[in-house]
Amino acid sequence: MSTRALRRLKGKQRAQEAVVVEDLTLADSPDELAESEEEQLDATSVSPASHRNASNRKSKKNKNHKDIGAIFEMISDTEKISADEDPEKLDENKTSGTGNNGSKENSSQGSNEHLSSVKKKKKKKRTKVKSEIVQRTQAPEENIDLLLENLDESSVLTLQNDAGGCDRRPSLYVEHRNLNPETELKKYFGSRAVLGDQRPRQRNRQFHRNTWMTSPKESWPRFSRPGISMTLLETEDGIHYFTFEHSRDYQQVQFKFLDAVESMDPENIVALLQLNPYHIDSLLQLSDVCRMQEDQEMARDLIERALYSFECAFHPVFSLTSGTCRLDYLRPENRAFYLALFKHMMLLEKRGCPRTALEYCKLILSLDPDSDPLCMLLLIDFLMLRSRQYDSLLQLYEEWEEHRNLSQLPNFAFSTALCHFHLSQQEEMKPEESDRAKHKADQMLQEALIMFPAVLMPLLDRCAVQPDATVTSHAFFGPSCQIGQLPALAELTALYVGRMYNLWREVAVMLWLEQSVKEVLCRIDAKDPLVEDCQNKRKLRYHSAPRNIHRHVLLSEIKEATSSLPLEVTTQPMMGFDPLPPVESLISYTRPARPRVGAANESTLSLFFRSLLPNFILQEELRQEDGDTEVARAGQELNQEVNRLMVAMRDMLANIRFQEPPREDHPFRDEEEWD
Repeated sequence: MSTRALRRLKGKQRAQEAVVVEDLTLADSPDELAESEEEQLDATSVSPASHRNASNRKSKKNKNHKDIGAIFEMISDTEKISADEDPEKLDENKTSGTGNNGSKENSSQGSNEHLSSVKKKKKKKRTKVKSEIVQRTQAPEENIDLLLENLDESSVLTLQNDAGGCDRRPSLYVEHRNLNPETELKKYFGSRAVLGDQRPRQRNRQFHRNTWMTSPKESWPRFSRPGISMTLLETEDGIHYFTFEHSRDYQQVQFKFLDAVESMDPENIVALLQLNPYHIDSLLQLSDVCRMQEDQEMARDLIERALYSFECAFHPVFSLTSGTCRLDYLRPENRAFYLALFKHMMLLEKRGCPRTALEYCKLILSLDPDSDPLCMLLLIDFLMLRSRQYDSLLQLYEEWEEHRNLSQLPNFAFSTALCHFHLSQQEEMKPEESDRAKHKADQMLQEALIMFPAVLMPLLDRCAVQPDATVTSHAFFGPSCQIGQLPALAELTALYVGRMYNLWREVAVMLWLEQSVKEVLCRIDAKDPLVEDCQNKRKLRYHSAPRNIHRHVLLSEIKEATSSLPLEVTTQPMMGFDPLPPVESLISYTRPARPRVGAANESTLSLFFRSLLPNFILQEELRQEDGDTEVARAGQELNQEVNRLMVAMRDMLANIRFQEPPREDHPFRDEEEWD
C-alpha cells in the first residue's frame, strides 16, 4: 500500500471518531483552563520543538471542537424551528440524539453513518425552512389578489337581468384585463413578441397615470388638463348618473374647432391640435381623416389619446366594470365619450382583437342599456361569435328576450341559431347534448328564415354561392320578397348581411343552411300556420327605424346598409364628431352668434359651385320671433328641398361622361401642322 493511501486512511479514521456532545462547547470552562495551564507547566521541561508541536495540536483540537459545536448549534436551531411545526419530527430528533449520546463506545463506522444522516437531515430541513419562508412571503400577495377579486365580483351588479342565477356572471360583465388588447395579442403571439420592443424603453419613460383603457406613449405630447371634468349628478336605486363638463377655456377651444370644421380644411384642425393636443372633438375628427387616407396607425393613436384624456377626468366613484354608472347621451359633452369608445372598438375588431372589442361593446351598452343610443345590440352578437363566446350570447338572449324582444332583430334570430350549431360541433360535448343542440339550431334557423326570408338571397350572393333553381323560383324567397320589404327591415337585413357573411362561409355551415332551406320550403308548401303569423308581424312592424339604428348604420360604414338609409337621414348634415344628434338635446352652453362676412356679396355662380362641396349646408338663419312657428317650419322645409336638389345635382354631375370626338389617324401627318 502506498503512503498516499495510508494518509487518506488515517484521515478517514480521524474524521470517523465518535462525537461526544458534552465536549462540544464554544467557550472553555474554568476547570479546562486550569488543566491546560498545568499541561503547559509540565511541558516546560520538554524540548522547544515538542512544545511547538503540542501547542499546534492543542489549537487545532480547540478549533475543531468549536467548528463542530457551531454545526451542532445550527442543527439544533433548525430542529427547534421544525419542531414548532411538526411535533412528531421533534420526537424523532430527540430519540436520534439520545442514541448518539449512547454510542460513545461504538465503532468509527457507526459514528460516520450518524454524521452522514445528520447532514442529510440538515439539508432537508434547510430546504424545508426556505420553502416555508417563501410561502410565508408569498401568502400576503395571494391574499391581496383574492381580496381584490372578491371586491370586484361583489361590486358587479346585474343589468336588466330578471332571469339568471347568482352563480354565474351577468351578461354585461366587463373585465379590466380584457380592455387591454395586449392581453389578447399575448395569447396569439406570446408576451415576448408583443412587449419585446417596449421593455428597454420603460426605464427612461416619464411618469403617467395608470389607466385601464389605454396606456400613454412616449410619442404623445405632455399631458395637461384639457378642461374636462366629470360630475356626479344623482344616485338612485344604486345607479350613479354622471356627466362630463367643459370649462370656459375648453368652450373657447370648442368654438374654434367648429370654425375649423366649417372651413372644410383639415389643416386648420391640425393647427388647433398643435395648440391643444388633447381636445377631444379635434382628435375624433382628425382620426376620421386619417382613416380615410388609410393611415390606420395614426387614426388609432388619436383615438387612444382621446380615451386617455377622458379617463384622466373620471370621477372617483365612476367605474368601468361595476355596471352601475350611467351617462346620458342627450348631453353633447357625453357623446364624445360614446363615439371614442365605438371607434376604438371598431379599430380593435379590424386589428384582429374581437375579444377586446367585445369588452368595449359591453361597456358602451352598460352606460345606457335602456335607450342604447348607439344600438350596440346590433353588434354584440357578431363580436361574441367572433370571439367564440357562445354561452355568453345565449345567456344574453335568455335574459333580455322578455323586455327587449331580441327575436325581432334579424341578427339575433340568425346568430342564436348559428351559436347552437357551433356548440353542437364541439368535440367535448356528449352525444346527447350535441344532438339536442343540433335540433335546437335547426328549429331556430327555420324560424328565422320564415320570419326574415329576405336575408337568404343577399347572404348567398355575398358568400358567392349559387342557390338551387327551386329556391330562386319560389315566391317566398324570390325577387318579390326583396321588393316588398319594408324600409326599416331592409336596413336591418342589409346591415346583418354586410357584417356577418364571413361567418356563414364555412362548408359545414353552408350545408346546414341548405338543409334548413329545404325544410322551410316543405313547411311553406304544407301551409304551416307559422308562415302566415310571421307575415302579419312583418306588416305591422318595421315601418320606420328609430334614430339610434340610423346612427349605428352611419358609424358602421357598411355600404349595403348606408345605401338603404331613408332620404331624410342622408340629406342631413353629417359631422364625424356628432353624427345624427338627438332631437331633444340637453345643451349646457351655446355658441355665440357671429356675423357672416361676405354672404350678401356672394354671387349666384359662387353659391352654385360651393353647393357642390360634400358638406354644403344652406346657411339661412330663420329666427323665431313672437312665436312665428309657421315661418320657421317653412324655412326648414325649404332647407330640406334645397339639400335634396343639391344631392340630385351631385349625382347628375357624377354620372356625366364626356365622349371624345372621333379622331382620324394620319400616319404621314406632321404633328406641328395646324388644321
